[in-house]
Amino acid sequence: MPRTAIYPGSFDPVTNGHIDIIKRGLTLFDHIIVAILHNPAKKALFSISERIEMLEISLKDVGNIEIDTFNGLLVDYAAQRKANAILRGMRAVSDFEYEFQMALMNRRLNRHVQTVFLMTGLRWIFTSSSIIKEAAQFGGNINGMVPPVVNRKLAEKFAGRVKGA
Repeated sequence: MPRTAIYPGSFDPVTNGHIDIIKRGLTLFDHIIVAILHNPAKKALFSISERIEMLEISLKDVGNIEIDTFNGLLVDYAAQRKANAILRGMRAVSDFEYEFQMALMNRRLNRHVQTVFLMTGLRWIFTSSSIIKEAAQFGGNINGMVPPVVNRKLAEKFAGRVKGA
């Protein structure tokens, strides 16, 4: 039976850190479903369709992945998709407590779905979608921290203020 993992997130926008986790995750899993959480309570910069497009372009040369969206409980979505694991990336110790609590709750809700943590590569340890958006909004050079398509889309959103786009 293929080992399938769900890599959930908002991906608003996708960063090179996300891409790194996906590629490294494929060394552990046969198939990864990159699952964009649809959370109407969060105000996203990019629409779901824009995020799907950026992920598709950014991952066009990566096999054994699928891009999807979901709402509701992650463990219910994992069971529906017959995934046996949730893949999570962690940048720093500050991520650990929240991620650990979520993993314990998910395990309580469905003991058949395991959570696997991958440490973000040192090159990407300081990048997050929020920090990238803030830097781009104020004209910071984010070149090399996000895929080229994301750099272009951020430049469009912030009317050309993004350097290196």
